Amino acid sequence: MSGPVLRWRVRRDLLVLKAVAALAFAVATVLSIGDPRGMILAGAATLMMAMLALRDVLAPVRLSADGEGLVVVRGFAGLQRVPWSAVERIRVDTRTRFASRTGVLEIDTGEAVFLLSQFDLGAPCQEVADELCSFRTGS
Repeated sequence: MSGPVLRWRVRRDLLVLKAVAALAFAVATVLSIGDPRGMILAGAATLMMAMLALRDVLAPVRLSADGEGLVVVRGFAGLQRVPWSAVERIRVDTRTRFASRTGVLEIDTGEAVFLLSQFDLGAPCQEVADELCSFRTGS
């Protein structure tokens, strides 16, 4: 990476929340001994929350940008370098559902589309998109 680097990461409080939820579900699993359905449900919830917390530990920075391009999390915790020349479009897709607005940052390379939420970035998607576009053009 060359020059200044911008980074967006998962907020630490969300990581802690996921870890606490995994612990709470683990306790619920132990307390459900004797109830097979309860153990299965609580155990599945424990596993899911633990995996989400682990992903946040292994790949806390979900998006970074420098003069050469972007590095984006791909898959569970892999990283992929995308040169600026391969980025066709950066936009925010905003949807309204049940009186709630959500935005997703879309980075389109033509071959792949990377989708990142506000929870992945730790900042509003439109703000990140604006920063990326101005960083890319140098303005």
